[in-house]
Amino acid sequence: MSDAPPADPFAADPYVLVAAAPPLDDYLRLRRESGLTPKTPEQGAGALTGSWSWCHARTAEGRVVAMGRVVGDGGWYFLVADMATDPAHQGRGLGRRVLTRLLDDVRARAPRGAYVTLVADPPGRALYESLGFRDVAPGATGMVLELGADAG
Repeated sequence: MSDAPPADPFAADPYVLVAAAPPLDDYLRLRRESGLTPKTPEQGAGALTGSWSWCHARTAEGRVVAMGRVVGDGGWYFLVADMATDPAHQGRGLGRRVLTRLLDDVRARAPRGAYVTLVADPPGRALYESLGFRDVAPGATGMVLELGADAG
């Protein structure tokens, strides 16, 4: 029998979850590198300051490699957005960890009966369904209106 303390299963975990927005440059980079639509610095700045909740993952060296956020009114309606993982770090459960942290935050701070929604790209569907999200069709229709630069 060894006198060594039991091994910490997370001691070798190369990632740290941070319950805050990433720096703007990392937000813009991670959106671009993960395949999400690139955004301008002005759009990114609004996302960083206008969100209800954030979580990002960093390597031990401090590089931001995954992120997600929740936009919400604090009462009943919440939207998961900007779920992104650096392609070099995909397949390691980071998306699940980030989203679980965000959902735990909604559960902890929002009134009972919160409605959490998202728009998913096909590769993320299995993750979202595994955490309880379901397709709203045929009872509802998801829609989008993207305003161009000429809108006004």
